[in-house]
This record gives sequence, structure tokens and C-alpha cells, in this order.
Amino acid sequence: MPNIRSLVFYITLVMTTWPAYALEPAVIEQVPAGDTQLQGTIRTLNSLINLQSELKGDIKRLGLELKSAESESEKRDIQEQLDKLDVDLESTTRSLKEIAAGADIGSLRIAEEPKFNFQEELFSLVRPALKEMKDMTSHVRVKSELKDRIAYYQEKLPIAEHAVAHITGLLDENEDPALEGHLERVLDDWNKQLTFIQSELQTAELKLKNLEDSEASLADASQSYLKSFFQKRGLYLAQAVLVVIVILLLSRLSYRAMEKFIPGYRKEYRSFRLRLLDLMHRMITVILLITGPMVVFYVVEDWVLFSLGILLLLGIGLTLRQALPRYWQQIQLFLNVGTVREGERIFLDGLPWMVMRINVFSQLVNPAAEISQRVRIDDLVDLKSRPVRQGDPWFPCKRGDWVLLADGTRGKVTGISQELVQLIQRGGAHRTYQTADFLAQSALNLSTNFRIKETIGITYNLQQESVTTIPDTLKAHIERRAEEEGYAGQLLNLRVEFERANTSSLDLVVIADFDGALADLYSRLQRTLQRWCVEACSENHWEIPFTQLTLHQAEAAS
Repeated sequence: MPNIRSLVFYITLVMTTWPAYALEPAVIEQVPAGDTQLQGTIRTLNSLINLQSELKGDIKRLGLELKSAESESEKRDIQEQLDKLDVDLESTTRSLKEIAAGADIGSLRIAEEPKFNFQEELFSLVRPALKEMKDMTSHVRVKSELKDRIAYYQEKLPIAEHAVAHITGLLDENEDPALEGHLERVLDDWNKQLTFIQSELQTAELKLKNLEDSEASLADASQSYLKSFFQKRGLYLAQAVLVVIVILLLSRLSYRAMEKFIPGYRKEYRSFRLRLLDLMHRMITVILLITGPMVVFYVVEDWVLFSLGILLLLGIGLTLRQALPRYWQQIQLFLNVGTVREGERIFLDGLPWMVMRINVFSQLVNPAAEISQRVRIDDLVDLKSRPVRQGDPWFPCKRGDWVLLADGTRGKVTGISQELVQLIQRGGAHRTYQTADFLAQSALNLSTNFRIKETIGITYNLQQESVTTIPDTLKAHIERRAEEEGYAGQLLNLRVEFERANTSSLDLVVIADFDGALADLYSRLQRTLQRWCVEACSENHWEIPFTQLTLHQAEAAS
């Protein structure tokens, strides 16, 4: 009865759409019947008065039943009904006064505003999503609860059976009438406990069996839930996706408009104001992308999707809280006021780089090696750049250069990357080094001009001429031979000097500087210089001695 009366009360309350004046029941009857709005108000007031009378009668009746109730459980049930009727009576009385007065009486009272509780407010926002997840897992939770109940009663059942059997055995052996009466009462209590446990166990097992018989497979259940989810909210999700696409399209169009109409926006190195404008554009785009779908869910009043969006934003917020200092450094880099700036030089992954452009993905270039790479702005946070000075080395060589490595390898550089450097040697053999290992070889670049030093020894009987005429004669012979064989244009410098008095010879050194165009003939030119020196010795009858050690060995053998 109280529930039906409450329903009648709310229905009549909704029907009321126009305020009325406070009227007594006797006066209500005298209102003209032609006024439709007032007639509706009068009917509502009559219904509320009747409902109020019935509630008072029920309260009086339950009050008498409460006094005559014997058990505590009966009193508790009656008291709960009385509490509910009191609430309904209070609500009915308040509604009667407000409808009659045509105003909210509660607004005249000074109500203490509840204190703001952030945790409660936040929980109220995400409650719909939590409720949806709770409903989704209700089947599993019910099944788990039934299994726990079955395990509990299965554990208690042997104890009750043992107690009944034990007391029954005592009764069979007992001959004392007084003790028998006591044991019978105890046995009766345990029989009740056993019956209760058995019935509860059977009920739980039956419910679990019915649940398992009716449940679908996990895949079917998931598919059914997803189908139901998208049937209910597919349109709203499509609208949210459409809003995101429109925001991205407008962002792209506005960015192109800024590039077109703002002077200097597309320059290689932009000013701080233009960078700040670019950053604001990106931040506004991100904010709109986040709030756009949320606005859609709010307008269509889908609080589940709205709550899921809030949960997603909370997760993003917690992540940003930890990474906020690093994001601040990235913003400084983006504005070109951080530790790395455009047009300057940094050292990354074992190589020097010029910072060509700082953006969400920044562009780095090594001008000598002619390689570039795109890195995230986050990778630049811990680095420092410095201005580029004239003559700063970038890489030991370029593609097409001939190099001589510390391990003796000589070849033409055919490929350079951040990871590998490839050489092709005379004859066509290829050799590949990791870039770090190649740099560790201290490559000698022959393509930028190179020097060859060759030593020739003469006997001690030419001691006087070895420091006067012989060097000039040898130099003249080499110059003539270089011109005859077509090397004169690439022989940039030639010197022949006395080097040292060796153990068995007087050594002369030939120093020849060649143009880098002859880098591929490096070894051939070494041999050629030796040949020209031997030719000069033969033409001028300069004796080339053996070493003293070899000469003595020869004499001992004879």
C-alpha cells in the first residue's frame, strides 16, 4: 500500500503544471469549473488530501500493531514501515503546501550548503561507467558468490552430520531420563541446523546449475554485450568520431591558412612569436579533440560514455602529472628557447648533427656525410647544442672519397649511414664497418690531397755528394719522369732531402704531394716513386748497398 500511494503521489505531482493559491477544502469546491488549470490543481490537491488522510490512518494502525507486537523481528518490520510512512507523509504535506501556494516553500528556508567533497563529486561523475561495468560482470559475480556459498555449506555439512550422529549415539546408550531430555533438545537443535544447511546447499547448487545451463560461452557473451553496447550507443560514437574528424580537418585548414597568410611562418628558422602561435594552435587542437566527444556525450545524455571519457581523462591526467617537468622542457625546445636550438650543433649516437628544425619530430642533418634523421623532440631534452663554428668537422669523409684506415684497409667510400659505412677496394671487394668502428679507425682521407714519403739508400763512398748534388739530381729525374708518365699536373710538391746516416747506407727521403684525384693510385704511386729512384741510381751509377747484416752472412757462407 505505501508504494502504491507514493506512485499516486508522484503521478499527481507531475500532472500539476500551473501554480494555485492556498485554498481550504471547502473553498476548493467553489472555484469556477471553467478554469481548466485551476481545476487540475484542485483535483491534485484533493488527491493529496485523501492520500494524507490514508497515510495518517496507516500510521495510527501500525502504531497500535507495534504496541501489541511480541517478537523483536516483528517490531523491527513494523518500525521500518512506520519510518517509510512518516517520510511519505512529510513529503505529501510539503507538496500540498507548495502546490497550494504555487511556490517552493523550501527556498524560503536557510539551508546549510553541504561541504564540497572532491572525492564524492568525482565519484558521482564516473558512477555510470562503474555501474555499467558492474552490470557487465554481474553474472560472473553471482556465479562466484554461489560457488563460495556451496563451498561454505559443504564445509559445515560434515560437522552437523557428525554432531547429529554423535548425539543419537549418546541417546541410544543413555539411561538417565534427565539427561535424555537435555540430549533430545540438543539433538532437535542440531537437526534443525542440519536441515537448514542441507536446504541452503541444495538451493545454491540448483541455482548454480540453472545459471550454468543458461549461460552462453564467453565469446558469445562478449559478442552479445558488444552488439548491445554498439546498438545502444553506435550513433553517439559515430557522432563523436565525426566531431573528431571535423576538428582535425579544421585544424589542418587553419594551419595551412597561417602558413599562407602569416609572413615568415614557413621560414627555416622562425621567430619566437611564430613558434608560440604554432604551439597555441596545437594545444587548442588537442583540447578540442578531447572535449569534442565529451560534449557530444553530454548533449545526448549518454552518461556511460561520458563517464568513460572522464576515466580516460583521469588516466591521462595522472600520467601527465609524472611527466609534467619533461613536457615543460619539450615546450621550451619547441619554442627554441631550450638547451637545444635550431641551426646549432649537437652530438647524438656517436655523430655530430646540425639541428635543422625543431618540431614534434625534429630534423637533424650531418652535412658532410649527407645523412639525416627524424627524432622525437623528447630525445633532445637531455642534450645541449652549441653554435656552429667555421671549420668544425662533421665526418672524416664523403661518399666517393678514398680513405686509408688504421688497419691498412684502403678503399672508396660508397655508402654512409647512421649505422654502417661501406668501402669498395681496388679490385671490387667490399668492406663494411659499423659507423662507430669506422670512426675509431681514424680514417686518412686521400681525396683531399695526400703525401707519399719514400726512402732510398746509397753507399758511403758517395758521402760528399749525398748532401750536395745527389738530392737535386734525383729530384730533377723524378720531375722528368712524372711529366713523361702524365703525373706532372697532379704532382703538387716534390722535395728530396738527406734523411739520416743509416748503419749501412746514407738514406735520402723523397717527399711527394699529389692531388686527391690520384687517391685511387696511392699504392701504385708508392711503387712508382721507388722505381724512379732506382732508375736515377742506375743512370748516375749510385750504388745501392745491402744491409751490413746481410753482407756479413754472405761472407760467412763463402
